[in-house]
Amino acid sequence: MKSEVMVVLCTFPDVEKARQIGAVLVERQVAACINLLSGVMSIYRWEGKIEEAGEVIGVIKTTAEAYPALEASILELHPYDTPEVLALPVGQGAEKYLAWVAGQVLADN
Repeated sequence: MKSEVMVVLCTFPDVEKARQIGAVLVERQVAACINLLSGVMSIYRWEGKIEEAGEVIGVIKTTAEAYPALEASILELHPYDTPEVLALPVGQGAEKYLAWVAGQVLADN
């Protein structure tokens, strides 16, 4: 059976925290890789007020089978009370890359 590859988006307060958590996700084999994009400006409502914050967004590649362990790891390690964790299925992609992603994560995490 072919693994369903997913892209997970997660924001972090700064590059260092994103790098630390990203490294743990790859070490635990719940993520194949994470791309860190800095310079993100987030505007959101929190506790009744409109907030603005500079953040880093992580673009994490994983599989549907590994997603529960990935989410649990993010929630364990993340400094936010309610971190953004959005999982999007990948409909299509280069077969060799999708196979590489599936080969980098453990389905039984």
